[in-house]
Amino acid sequence: MKRKALLLGAIASMGMAQGAIAERGSDGNVSIIYWQAPSILNPFLSGGTKDVEASSIVIEPLARYDEKGTLTPWLVDEIPTVENGGVSEDLTTITWKITPGITWSDGTPFTSKDVKFTADYCMHPEGGCAQVTKFENVESIEAVDDLTVKVTFSGPTPFPYGPFVGGESPIIQAAQFADCVGAKAPECTEANFNPIGTGPFVVDEFRPNDVITLSANPNFRHPDKPAFATVTFKGGGDATAAGRAVMETGEFDYAWNLQLAPDVIAQMEAGGKGVPVAGFGPLMERIMLNNTNPDPSLGPDERSVIRPHPFLSDPAVYKAMSLAIDRPLLVEVGYGQAGKVTCNWVPAPEVYASTTFDCSTQDIEGAKKMLDDAGIVDTDGDGVREKDGVPLKILYQTSTNAVRQDFQALIKQWWSEIGIESELRNVNSSVFFGGDPGSPDTFQKFYADVEMYANTFNGTDPQSYLGNALCDKAPTPASQWQGENISRFCSEEYDALHKELSQTAGTEARAEIAKKLNDIVIEQGGMIPLVHRGRLSAHANTLGGVVLNVWDSELWNVADWYRAEGS
Repeated sequence: MKRKALLLGAIASMGMAQGAIAERGSDGNVSIIYWQAPSILNPFLSGGTKDVEASSIVIEPLARYDEKGTLTPWLVDEIPTVENGGVSEDLTTITWKITPGITWSDGTPFTSKDVKFTADYCMHPEGGCAQVTKFENVESIEAVDDLTVKVTFSGPTPFPYGPFVGGESPIIQAAQFADCVGAKAPECTEANFNPIGTGPFVVDEFRPNDVITLSANPNFRHPDKPAFATVTFKGGGDATAAGRAVMETGEFDYAWNLQLAPDVIAQMEAGGKGVPVAGFGPLMERIMLNNTNPDPSLGPDERSVIRPHPFLSDPAVYKAMSLAIDRPLLVEVGYGQAGKVTCNWVPAPEVYASTTFDCSTQDIEGAKKMLDDAGIVDTDGDGVREKDGVPLKILYQTSTNAVRQDFQALIKQWWSEIGIESELRNVNSSVFFGGDPGSPDTFQKFYADVEMYANTFNGTDPQSYLGNALCDKAPTPASQWQGENISRFCSEEYDALHKELSQTAGTEARAEIAKKLNDIVIEQGGMIPLVHRGRLSAHANTLGGVVLNVWDSELWNVADWYRAEGS
């Protein structure tokens, strides 16, 4: 697939976005397919992108990021700043002014009490909130009046746009979730599957890991939107089937996350029914390194405790594993123009991307020497090295996807060449990213030595995202297995530096700290970065208004989509 084709597709879709929407519900049904099926419609109980994005057409934040990464008012009149008085001079408070007249889909008023409740819900000490890093350093939330919310931080906070901003931090209705606080949160199936929202669509039926049917919100604040009367949101299958369903057969209008080889995308586009759209944000494919002991003989509490892994805690091991990987080949095989080699946790925006590491050249012999020098050798001649008598045998898991299984096979071979044995495992994507606290197969549980996946963050400032490596953000039974510190990485130096970031003003100064945080996680064994991925999706030729957004939910402007017949 050529970059030119992708750019033309993106330009064409933006051009169509200029078309006018006639009236609400006039364009019938729009069909969306996410081959990683949504499991829940409450992003506070799932870190999975699929769940965050499916929720985003129903529940919304106060502000979000547009396709250029610009912070944009959504349920408020303007973005609070020091200049307009919305952020205090001492940078300890931010005050949001809700736009008058907004209602929930059930017709009741949307007020500051809902906003405050959302913060209390996520910050509850007995709950498990997947997005709790958005509320880092928040001291209190005050509903000043029905349309005014004041957030007070524990100290000066130059970037106060964590809470209530972006698709990962929407507002939930206080009345609906009143009895779902703390440990009760996962038990509220009705609310978690059928949230009342302010977005353009309302849930009619939600079948987890299968299909969601939605209809236009009759109380949506824009009287002429959405153009579509209904949405069929299909989940499941695989990326290949999803791409074909849009670009070859025309069965669906929009397909998300087409994690497919470039030649496959090109063949699909030749079908003539749709076009791929792509853009680079901070999305990064990585291998997470388990900092705990994943021994199956241990109980769940023991397997969530931050402690040295029997051998992955040794820098010689994880650095040799990284050195053995041919990243340019992974990019060529898996993504082509939609991928770049990266050595960083935060590969974008460019100002935040570290230049410390160079991982672009595979060095098998160098990896072997690194292990030899550390005394990690094969003592019994079976081809597998040992550290302190423990064989370097790794359970390597990921989600089920053709590209990821190709990556697994290649990396298994490279690691075997340096004396590390791998057992490969793949889990259905809907389960792996589902966040079900009762499942042993979620990426949060991390019952393996290493696991591979990609994620990203909303907006262009990585402060909240980097907060995912704080010691207290590790998923545990006490947090309902929510939390984004998947590796159970823990460093006092890191925690202190992140606190400094939260109190530092100016993009240049913030970028320098962010780069240091990135480097600590890579240097000290939190993860092995692989590929900086472009977001690649596809839409039907007859679907207008699509504007790909790599800084927020891809479905951020679904209210503006419309049917462009014959285009």
